[in-house]
This record gives sequence, structure tokens and C-alpha cells, in this order.
Amino acid sequence: MTVVSNDPTLWPTISATRFSSYFAVAAFVGVAYDWVLTFGQEVELIWRQCWSLMTVLYISARYLGMLYAALVVLSTVPTVSLTDTCPVAVDVSYIMYLVQNWTTTLVVAMLWVIIITRLHAMYQRSRRILISLTVTFLAVEIFEVVVAVMTTIHTSGEEYILSSAYICHINDVENILMLLYSITWIFRTVWEVLALSLAVWIAVKHFRELRRYSAGGIIGDCFEVLMKTHLAYFASVIAISCFDIIIYLSPTFAKDPTSLEAQVLYGMVQLLTVVQMFVLGPRMILGVREHHAKLVADSDAATGMTSIAFQEHVHVSTSSSV
Repeated sequence: MTVVSNDPTLWPTISATRFSSYFAVAAFVGVAYDWVLTFGQEVELIWRQCWSLMTVLYISARYLGMLYAALVVLSTVPTVSLTDTCPVAVDVSYIMYLVQNWTTTLVVAMLWVIIITRLHAMYQRSRRILISLTVTFLAVEIFEVVVAVMTTIHTSGEEYILSSAYICHINDVENILMLLYSITWIFRTVWEVLALSLAVWIAVKHFRELRRYSAGGIIGDCFEVLMKTHLAYFASVIAISCFDIIIYLSPTFAKDPTSLEAQVLYGMVQLLTVVQMFVLGPRMILGVREHHAKLVADSDAATGMTSIAFQEHVHVSTSSSV
């Protein structure tokens, strides 16, 4: 169904859609810029290394992120309609919406696998921690997949041509989907807080032990790298959660979702979500790989210096005896 209208009261909707596209473009530029900055490290530390689960997760999250950010830009930019009806464009926009929805579900699952692997290593490969995190992860992820399937089944695209601007609107057939979205958001937040608490707890414990026994060095540096990437990732999670709480609980935003304040908050959530999943998420792997490569380089340099010193020592002794 196509809705054509030149009603001036709908102009705020057009303005809000265009305003949200600015944040979508900013998110895409941020992901692309980070990819350009880290491409050299990516080639050296990811592509040229032995392939593993973390390699697959990094590449998937990184390049799905670029695809996701590009689709967000395309789906939020109102275009001028050349005809009164454009069913093909509606189908394309609806498909892009579904791809975004499933990409989010998939990438969140991959990021949680990364976090579980890191926590498993930080807790010295504790089976108890691994089983607990895996069970809770599977429970939340199964629920999210069910919600994603229901969203796919119970949503449809509708074409709006408002003052010659083409907008594809996604209709939720069932109001219960909003409740399921809220429950999904709560489960995600609880799981992220649990993972952060476990990371902080083990890090504090190890730093205390290192200070007590003065056994710093490689272990302390490794935990420092792990916590830096962890805290950067979880800082974005906390920021997104705070913005979501404001949006959900504020009656002002519910009454006027096209207001400037509401659009700024929506845009910030969109921007931070993209940064969290597709910039800070892959950097959790890249940061550890970079630290490990530095340790290997320092170790090789130290070995080389020792060899040179030994050879010089032998040379001097020989020359003095002659």
C-alpha cells in the first residue's frame, strides 16, 4: 500500500528522518575511518596469522559492520520519488531492515563469544565460569533469535510519499513485539553487566596478588590490555543503556518522537550501537593480538641482544688469548 500526502503536518516526520540520517552517516564514517586506521594491523595480525575462531569472529564483525552501517545510511535517507508507486523500492527497504535486524542479532552473539573466551582465559580456563557464561549466553541468544523470527514474520513495509519525499515505514503487526524488544534489551543489559562484573572482579584480584608478591611483568601487562579493551567496550554499553532508559521512561519522547531532543537521543543510540559492535568489539581481539606481537618482538630483540653480547664476549676472549 502506498500513502501519498502533501500534508504540512507531516513535515516534522520528514525532518526527523533526514536528521536521523546524519547520525547514520556519522556511524558509517566512523566504522570506515577505524577500518582505514587499523587496516595495516589487521593485515599483519589477522590475515597473515594462523586462522582460528577469533580470526573468523574479527573478520565477520568488522565487515558485517561496514555492511550494516551502509544499509543504515541507505534506509534512513529520504529520496525523491519519481512515480506515485514504487513497490520494488519498498521490498528493497524491507529487506534492508531485515538484514539489519539479523545482522545485529548475529554480531551480538559473536561479541559475546569473544567476551566468554576472554573471561575463560582470565579465570585460568575455569570450567565453572565457562559453563555458567555459556548457559546464560545460549538462553539469552535463543530468546533473541525467537524475537528476530517473530519480527520477520509480523512486520511489513509500507511506502510513504510525503511532499515528494519517499520513506519506507516498517509496520509492526503485533504490539507484543515492543514488549519483546524491551525484554530482549533487559536480558542483554543484564548479561553485559554480569560479564563486566566478572572481568572487574578477576582483574582486581590479580592486581592485588601481583602487588602483594611483586610479580608484575607480562601477566600484569596482559591483564591491563584486557581491561582497557573491556572497559572501552562496556563504557559504550552503559552509555547506550542510559540513553535507552531515558527514551523508554520519558513521557515527553513518547508523545513527540519527532522532537529534536528525541531525535538526538535516538541518533546517539544508533551511533554508539554501531561503534560498540563494529569498532570496539573487533578491537578487543586486535588489542590482544597487538600486545602479543609486541611481546614476541621484544622477546626476539632480547634474544638477539643476548646472542650478540655472547658473540662479542667470545671474540674478545679469543683475541686476548692470542
